[in-house]
Amino acid sequence: MGVMQKTAIVVPCYNESQRLKMEEFLNYARYNKNTSFIFVDDGSTDDTSDIVKSICSSNPEQISYVKQKENRGKAEAVRQGFLKAMESDFKNIGYWDADLSAPLDSINRLCELLDHQKKTIAIGSRVKLLGYKIERNPLRHYLGRLFATCASYVLGLAIYDTQCGAKIFKNNSDLKKVFSRPFTVRWIFDVEILARYKLIVIDKGVECLEDYALEYPLKEWTHIYGSKIKINDFLLAGLELIKIYRLYNPRKTKFPST
Repeated sequence: MGVMQKTAIVVPCYNESQRLKMEEFLNYARYNKNTSFIFVDDGSTDDTSDIVKSICSSNPEQISYVKQKENRGKAEAVRQGFLKAMESDFKNIGYWDADLSAPLDSINRLCELLDHQKKTIAIGSRVKLLGYKIERNPLRHYLGRLFATCASYVLGLAIYDTQCGAKIFKNNSDLKKVFSRPFTVRWIFDVEILARYKLIVIDKGVECLEDYALEYPLKEWTHIYGSKIKINDFLLAGLELIKIYRLYNPRKTKFPST
């Protein structure tokens, strides 16, 4: 790479040809030379692959591409992107939704929080505050609040929004351990990431994950129509939450072997 880059952002894509905003990614990369993007095409059957290849060819120093032969789900797409990023010496690695429901300029803010507050995990949070532009589907918002309450109980962590697709992590040995093996759930791998981190900090003799993580209220988030998440997926998410609770019981001090 011609320029030493600080942050890699993984962008999982599955049939995103109608929603990928190519110019926004290119413009952001043009004015933020210390940020790279790694697009992971999760076996798309539309023109996503061609669009991503076009983005990469426009700025190969900052934008790269991973192609999965078949659809393996967002969790594995993100994991493969992280494994690719870990091959290079990035300071931070994160993931971002391809539809840019969270604007790219929030990347800088999350990275600043990691640097200045000495945290390991920075999580974007969709909190509707006065003067903030948070546009969400009402039903999905209320179902999301119910889910977040349950996730907080499972994690033993007071977290407002586990599922926002804007997260950045310090690239260290803990992150490598978290992403070393496939996730056991398909939809709520965000929760499983935090559950794995919690086992790591407990193993270090630290009970409080809040010492490592923080949430940042995004100033803008827009519900983009065409999302692949359906209402029934919230039921599946509930079942996956039970699975995480059983597998990552706080009484355990190491990753489960299976």
